[in-house]
Amino acid sequence: MFNLFENQEFQRRRREFLRDISFLAGSTALLSAAPWAQALSAENFSEIKKNGRARLAVIGVGSRGRALLLNLQAVAHAEITAVCDSYQPHLDRAHGLTQGKADSYLDYREILGRKDIDGVVIATPLHQHKHITIDALNAGMHVFCEKSMARTLEDCREMVIAQKATGRILQIGHQRLFNPIYLHAMDKIRKGELGEVHQMRAFWHRNGDWRRSLPNNDASFEKRFNWRLYKESSAGLMTELASHQIQVANWLFDEVPAQVMGSGSICFWKDGREVYDHVALIYEYSKGRKLIYDSLISNKKYGLEEQVMGHLGTMELEVNRQYSENPATSKNVKQLAAEIERGECKPIPIGGATWQPETGTQEVGTPILTGEYEDTLLQMEAFAAAVLKNEAYPGVLREGYHASIGALLGEKAMDTGKPVKWHERYIMPKEAEIATLSLT
Repeated sequence: MFNLFENQEFQRRRREFLRDISFLAGSTALLSAAPWAQALSAENFSEIKKNGRARLAVIGVGSRGRALLLNLQAVAHAEITAVCDSYQPHLDRAHGLTQGKADSYLDYREILGRKDIDGVVIATPLHQHKHITIDALNAGMHVFCEKSMARTLEDCREMVIAQKATGRILQIGHQRLFNPIYLHAMDKIRKGELGEVHQMRAFWHRNGDWRRSLPNNDASFEKRFNWRLYKESSAGLMTELASHQIQVANWLFDEVPAQVMGSGSICFWKDGREVYDHVALIYEYSKGRKLIYDSLISNKKYGLEEQVMGHLGTMELEVNRQYSENPATSKNVKQLAAEIERGECKPIPIGGATWQPETGTQEVGTPILTGEYEDTLLQMEAFAAAVLKNEAYPGVLREGYHASIGALLGEKAMDTGKPVKWHERYIMPKEAEIATLSLT
C-alpha cells in the first residue's frame, strides 16, 4: 500500500509545517490565541518519537472514519490496532486498508476491555458520540471524537464532565485549530493587522441532496445511512458544517456569543427529510461584533469561506488571502497618470449615471502564509502525540465544546423563531477553573 508518510512531497510539507509552527510558537499573541500551538513544535514532535507509537482503534469507518484511518496510517507515531463498525462491508473495507493487521469488531464494547489500546478515534453518526465517548473514557482510553461533539446540549456537557472525572484526553475534530494558515491568521489578527474586527461572515454552500444510496435499495437502512437528514440523529447543516465555522468565530473573538437568532427552512429538497436545507443566522458577540452565517445545499457557486473583516483589512481564511482596506496604488494606475500628464491618453468621457454600484474591490491580496497543509492529517498527528505524552492540549476541548453548543443553539433559534441566549451553564471554564464544572 502507498505510504503517505514516506512520500517526498509529504515530507517537504511536513518540514514546512514544523518550521512555521516553531516560528509561531514563539509569538506571545499566538500563544494567547492558541495555547496548544507550542505543543506542535518540531522539538515536541522530536521528543514524541522516543515514546514509540500510540495504539489506536477507529470506531466508525464509513466515509469520514475511512478518511481518518488513511490519515492515521501516515502518522509515524501511531498504530491502528483495531477497527470497528456495525456495518460489515465498511468493516471489511477498513480491515483491508490496514492490510489485515488491525483486529475487527462489530461492537465497540469489545474494544474497551483491551489493555493494549491507548485511545480510540470515533467517527460514528452524531447521536452515538456521547455514549461511546463516555464508555471509552471510563475504560481509561483517550478519545478523539469527530465533530460535532454530540446531538444535545446536555450530551455535550456530560462528555466534558466525563473527561474531567477520568482525566483522559478528549479532543474534538476541528482541524482548523491545527492548520498553520489559521494559526498564522490568528497571530496576525491579534497583533492588529486587520485593525478592529467587528464581523466575520461565513458560509458553506453545496449542491446535492446529501442522500446516500441504500444497500439493495433496502428501506430498512434509510435512517442508518441517511442519519444526517433526521432530527433524532443530526441537526443537519448546523452540526455537519456550521460547527466548523462557529468554532473559528469563537476563536477569533475569544469568547462565545451572547445570543443567536436565525431562520431555517426546507426550500428545495422536499423529500421527507427533517433537517433544514437552507439556514441563515446571526451570532451576536460582545461590543456589537457578529458572525453572519448562511448555508444551503442547492447552489455551490460560492463554496465555503470565513471572511474576517476589520477596519484596516480583510482575511479569507479558506483561500489563504489577506487584503488591505488601503492597498498600494497599482503600477497600471501610476502609468495611466503619467500618460495623462504627457498628453498621451485618449479623452475620457465624464457623462453618464450619477451613481455607480459599490461593487467589491478587485485587489488580488497576499497569502496569509505560504505553503499547503493537510490539516486533517496534522490534527491526527497531534492527537497521537498527545496520547503518547498523556497530556491534552490546553484549550482544544473548550473550542470543540463551544462550537458544538453554538451549532445546537443555532438550531434551537431556527426551530423556535426566537433569539436564544447562551446560558452560562454551557460555558466551559478555562482549564484553571475547570474543577468548578459539575452537573448541578
